[in-house]
Parts: sequence; structure tokens; C-alpha cells
Amino acid sequence: MCRLYGVSPAGFYAWKRRPQSARSEEDGRLTAQIRRVHEDSRQTYGSPRVHAALRREGEPASRRRIERIMREEGIRSCSASLYRKMPGTTKFYGTIGSQAHEGEVTKPDQVWVSDITYLKVDGQWRYLATVMDRYSRRLLGWALSAEKSGAVVRRALAAALAVRRPQPGTIFHSDRGSEFLAYALRGKLERAGLVQSVNRLRRMTDNAHMESWNKTLKSDLYHRRAFQTDGQLRQALQSYIGFYNRYRLHSSLGYRSPVEFESSVH
Repeated sequence: MCRLYGVSPAGFYAWKRRPQSARSEEDGRLTAQIRRVHEDSRQTYGSPRVHAALRREGEPASRRRIERIMREEGIRSCSASLYRKMPGTTKFYGTIGSQAHEGEVTKPDQVWVSDITYLKVDGQWRYLATVMDRYSRRLLGWALSAEKSGAVVRRALAAALAVRRPQPGTIFHSDRGSEFLAYALRGKLERAGLVQSVNRLRRMTDNAHMESWNKTLKSDLYHRRAFQTDGQLRQALQSYIGFYNRYRLHSSLGYRSPVEFESSVH
């Protein structure tokens, strides 16, 4: 072994007898602390959260040092397993492309966008699906459900189609969630003459208009009060969406409401 690594036998035995350095001992202590916090998090914490948890306990070690130890020890968040490849999924997701960004949006009913966001009622999750005209930011339809499924998206789409009847070829864009790729929704879109489009791989900003709406809704309404019943939340949503469409001024629309903006371009 000494010949393999190019060291003398005396040097090897001297290294073996040498006591562990203070830094190595400190790394060993930190490793035990990191493993404890990682296990307490059900293996969900990566280095930023492990560092934050240890700082709360008074541990002064730097985030970079914790990152190094976790990397060397192979300690990582289990969330990485969410993105492992699965047979057949690439082909399945590849059946729908992204068309929402192929050209400029210059008029209403050219591109509709949709999403699902999470809201709580008395501590229980509810799921709000919405459909928006991307040109004017006008909310066309929405639906609330206790279950996150394709059904709530189909109901939101039905509400939008009750308000507007777009010409065939209007693009319906969403993220790549299974609720939007269900065959029942595909059939409904096809019958309505809508062309389905989904986010490009690893391009989460493709649906930025809906993400902006979700943030606005929660800032303006949801985070300002608590809801004890579905009826309270539905009533508040209906009132807010009416305000949002007709009165809320949008800087991107020249400080006009969506309804006012649509009226000004006709």
C-alpha cells in the first residue's frame, strides 16, 4: 500500500498514530448534529434548512461548512427523489407542447391561462382553479373544491365558457400538473375548439401571469382574514373577483382594470 501511494512505511505509521486534528474533531461533532436535525426533519431538509435549524439552537457553524459536510457525508434532502425519471412519463408529457409563447398576444381570447392554488378553510385545504385571459388579465372562470383533481379545472373552464365563446384556435395554457393533462379535460378543450398548451420543461415562469394572480389574491384577500366555512370563502372570492375585474388598477395595463382595458381596445 505504501508503494501504491508513494509514501514511506515510517511516514504511514506516523500518520496513523497522529491524533485527530481539532478541525476534524469539530467536523465529527457537526456531522452528528447535522444527522440529528436531518432525521428530525424526516430527511426533508437540505443544507439551508439544516443550517437554519442549527442556528436556532445556537450553533455558529457557517452554511458553507454545513454544505461541505453534508456533501461529503452524502446527506441530502429526500425531495430530490421527486424528480427521478419514470418510464413512459417523457412520452406522456411530450404529447402536449407549449404554444403560449410562440407569438405576441395582441387581443382578447388569443391565450387563456389556468392554474390551481391552495387555500384553507377552518384548517382544511381547499383548491381554487381559475381561468384568465392573458391579454387583459381578466378572470373568466373559477371553481373551488375540497379535492385537487381534473374535475375542479373542468368546472372553472365551464364557467369561463359561459362568459366567453372564443373562436376555435384559442390557446389554453397551464402548468404540467396531472389535473391539466387528464383525458377528460383534453376532450372538453377539444370540443370547445381550444388548443392545449403546457409549460416547457424546467420553465416554471411560463405561467407567470397566473402565478401573479395567485399572489395578488392571497395578498389582497386571503391573508387578511380567516375563513371558517366554504360559504364564507366562496362569497369573498366572488366579491373580490368582481372588484379585480372591474376596478383594480393594473400597472401592466396602464393603470386600468381588465374590463376597462378590454373596452378601450375594441
